[in-house]
Amino acid sequence: MPIQILTPQLANQIAAGEVVERPASVVKELVENSIDAGATRIDIDIERGGAKLIRIRDNGCGIGKDELALALARHATSKIATLDDLEAIVSLGFRGEALASISAVSRLTLTSRTAAQQEAWQAYAEGRDMAVTVKPAAHPQGTTLEVLDLFYNTPARRKFMRTEKTEFGHIDEVVRRIALARFDVSINLNHNGKLVRQYRAVAQGAPRERRLGAICGAAFVEQALAIEWQHGELALRGWIANPAGITPALAETQYSYVNGRMMRDRLINHAIRQACEEKLGSDRLPAFVLYLDIDPHQVDVNVHPAKHEVRFHQSRLVHDFIYQGVLSALQQQTVPPLPLADENGAPLPAWQPENRAAAGQNHFAQPIEPVSRRAAKGEENRNALREPPTSSYAGGGAARGSEAGWPHATPGYQKRQGALYEKLLQTPDAPAAAPTGKQPDMQRADVLAGHSQSFGRVLSVLKPDMALLERDGQLALLLLPVAQRWLRQAQLAPGEEKLRAQPLLIPVRFKLDDAELKTLARWQPQLAQTGMEFAVESRHVTVRAVPLPLRQQNLQILIPELIGYLARQADNDTARIARWLARHLTSEHGEWSHAQAIALLADVERLCPQLVKSPPEGLLQPIDLQPAMNALKHD
Repeated sequence: MPIQILTPQLANQIAAGEVVERPASVVKELVENSIDAGATRIDIDIERGGAKLIRIRDNGCGIGKDELALALARHATSKIATLDDLEAIVSLGFRGEALASISAVSRLTLTSRTAAQQEAWQAYAEGRDMAVTVKPAAHPQGTTLEVLDLFYNTPARRKFMRTEKTEFGHIDEVVRRIALARFDVSINLNHNGKLVRQYRAVAQGAPRERRLGAICGAAFVEQALAIEWQHGELALRGWIANPAGITPALAETQYSYVNGRMMRDRLINHAIRQACEEKLGSDRLPAFVLYLDIDPHQVDVNVHPAKHEVRFHQSRLVHDFIYQGVLSALQQQTVPPLPLADENGAPLPAWQPENRAAAGQNHFAQPIEPVSRRAAKGEENRNALREPPTSSYAGGGAARGSEAGWPHATPGYQKRQGALYEKLLQTPDAPAAAPTGKQPDMQRADVLAGHSQSFGRVLSVLKPDMALLERDGQLALLLLPVAQRWLRQAQLAPGEEKLRAQPLLIPVRFKLDDAELKTLARWQPQLAQTGMEFAVESRHVTVRAVPLPLRQQNLQILIPELIGYLARQADNDTARIARWLARHLTSEHGEWSHAQAIALLADVERLCPQLVKSPPEGLLQPIDLQPAMNALKHD
């Protein structure tokens, strides 16, 4: 058979195979078009489960007379025009295939009137020849679409339709999902002339639990916990219920939405399941109705023919954000209720769950600060709490300062770190690089006399990893990997409080022998202080959380090696763990840049002030310029 271009009729019927799976697919596409048109009331009439008639009537903006015929053509839409529009889709529909595909397998009538028109117009298309006829009609502002005899011209597709009851059940479920997505739209569903569902619109600011109960049931509303979680341009809201208290009938109440689009996404389900497993010990998905709002540029909705799936550009960030939001809501069930007032009768503040660093602060729990105050605070944070280069968040978002789990750079903390480093500098196994040459202690003291709190000014970076410093007219070389090692050691050494654990996207699981299990049990309190969380099942160990510097390491190799090192140690000391990890963490740097060197030294000066006062030879070496100067003078 020669290669030839398909006829428009056959091409539309092939496209209908992707868009129109069953009558419920038609209802979904048409109702979404009504919502995109700004409708606040949608009436749905179904006959014989949608096989005989599907009628969707709305009060939206309508379609002009000149565009009626074009609306039934393939890839015709008013929702996108350029590539930029495609990369930031905010409407439910955007491909322009729905009406053309539906009309290819049915008898479709489109009646519409805009506010600017005095009369309505009607377009009729039949799948056999795809010809469109336009004539005047009577209709209020809005649009009515009638789909008659679905699959009448494709008998093979019609054979795959189920019973009338089954098909209407799928339509009812689609309408439920859409009603949960848009509380501001009234939706009425009729089947064979009888009103089956009536979802009244919820006024702005009014409670939504009544409509939620009408859709999901009173039992779900009674056990559901509200979620309000936000970080930057990510926002999670909705309700979630404990899976242990949900009946099998309500276990199927699992609705998730991304920017108002109903979704069945595996990443969202995995994050919810992981949070329930962590807090409740249950690996089942709970009942939930969750809404995720995200920057449209950070999500791709054009990855599934029926738009049931999306792809996130920063999937790890989204996963951890949802995980933290669900976990914070489930924590409300395990926290004892607070008294309504203290001993003096003053009201007590409501309990707020602790927020994980990966998800950021809970902005819903705090008043919005004035712009000038936020700017001043941001400048203060940049000067006092500069984030180390090694603590960038892997998913693309940043966990800054103390939110990332690092202690505050207060004078008290610096004093404690100075005492810690005085002890570490005297420890035999403290990390140090091979000295490049011996210099008298008096010369070192002279070089450092003018800068007791600073290494000096970075003049240049000598490739690949040495910084040339100028201090009071003297020059010195600093080995950047050693400085980075000391910084990591400071970040991994717990102070008065333990380091904050960062849950892993995918927990790491490996097998240990009896000796290793005993070592892990002996060092468990010290490992918990450094932010490591383990779960032991028989001979298998699962690493659930680690401190932030370890998030990008190969934990499958690093953790067993750490356990082997701890097995040879006699005393349990968290400083040993910090020193060992600092030496064995994989460096993220190849050749250092000038900006990276400056940022590293600023963090070392802040967290390791003792190194500035007494730098080891393996870190800093002064450069004696006197021989070169004498040689020049002699010449």
